[in-house]
Amino acid sequence: MAINLKDLAINVVQKARQLGADQSEAFLIKSKDLSIDVSGGKVETLKLAEDMGLGVRIFRSGRIGFAYTSDLGQTAVDEIIRQALANSDKTSSDEFNSMPKPGGSYASIDLFDPEISKIPVEEKIDIAKSIEQAARQSDARITITERSSYFDAEYEVILANSLGISADYRGAYCGCYADLVAEEKGDNQTGFALKLTLNFSELDPLRVGREAAEKAVRKLGATTVDTQKAVIVFDPYVATNFLGVIAPALSAEAVQKGKSLFGGKVGQNVASEKITIVDHGALPGGISSAPFDGEGVPTSKTVLIQNGQLKSFLHNTYTAAKDGVNSTGNGIRGSFKGTPEVGTTNFYVEPGPYSSDEILKDISSGLYITDVMGMHTANPISGDFSVGAAGIWIENGKLTRPVRGVAIAGNILELLKEVEGVGSDLTFFGSKGSPTVRIAKMTVSGS
Repeated sequence: MAINLKDLAINVVQKARQLGADQSEAFLIKSKDLSIDVSGGKVETLKLAEDMGLGVRIFRSGRIGFAYTSDLGQTAVDEIIRQALANSDKTSSDEFNSMPKPGGSYASIDLFDPEISKIPVEEKIDIAKSIEQAARQSDARITITERSSYFDAEYEVILANSLGISADYRGAYCGCYADLVAEEKGDNQTGFALKLTLNFSELDPLRVGREAAEKAVRKLGATTVDTQKAVIVFDPYVATNFLGVIAPALSAEAVQKGKSLFGGKVGQNVASEKITIVDHGALPGGISSAPFDGEGVPTSKTVLIQNGQLKSFLHNTYTAAKDGVNSTGNGIRGSFKGTPEVGTTNFYVEPGPYSSDEILKDISSGLYITDVMGMHTANPISGDFSVGAAGIWIENGKLTRPVRGVAIAGNILELLKEVEGVGSDLTFFGSKGSPTVRIAKMTVSGS
């Protein structure tokens, strides 16, 4: 007999209260993931994984206890409730530890396309194959397929707590990915493309293949440039990479721990007036959209930096209680195996008014950066970075020749203030996204 997950969540909360919890919460996820990788027209891997589990949080005398299980039998569930209670004895009491009460309405978001699960696996294999075919047919210099992939996931989330929250939602997404190598005269260059969507009908595998091929081919024959100060243009992927460094610093948790470069700067101008950065947990079509966060708080749109001015930070229930504000609905859980941490949902730079051509047209010379290497070394606390870069040289408003073997360095805050143009081409790479961004001046270290 199938387990009713909603009933199970409510029963867990009631049992925890009977055993001595002041407050309790049950968080359940049921998921199914499919991934298909193709190379040389043949399936290299096909994985279908199913997962289901329960995480239990209890609060007792200001202390938190947590435990989880993937066994949803009654004996195992009773055991982890007791384990969570026992674990609370080992943690420190904190006056700000609490669970959210019901409040506000949940956004109505369409997250589930039934077509994703209805399409036969054979057809999904053909999609992965067609990505590779499109890439190779678009240019004979595409010689190696690192990955040509189709993937999808279907999931259900159920949450209940002892303060009266009881909610659930169902979602699904699918995607295509290509990672290719182009070769000419002994020069090898890589290119990738990605498409993630909530709707199967929006997949365009041929476009993904061609885009990855184009990115690889355009790097062939790249050379370095002399060290100089130049106008810099980040393509959406590179701008999103920098956004990923900024994201942790806009967490209230990082600010409270003194680990954010934005600490103490609310109300100050921390970026160019061209820059507005938003986190939107209920964004229509957003890969990370949901009606509520990992604590049952309604998701929302939070403007963090507006026209260059720092407005706010992202909060879960704990950090909000500590700062005396409301949670922004950013209590994020990666799975039933973890507790809610402050994190981003759909996190992006709002698009500006300029097309990518308009961003470039008045640049006499500069560098359009398409790749950065070593972004993981950027310091999210100080904002300092030094990364390798590659791209295409700009002359008289046009993209001309490929460039590699250069580096850019600086500070994130200074970089944000140097933004002089933001494109209209907002592009998401998973749950983070940015348009093309133009930087007034940066030093490019080359030969």
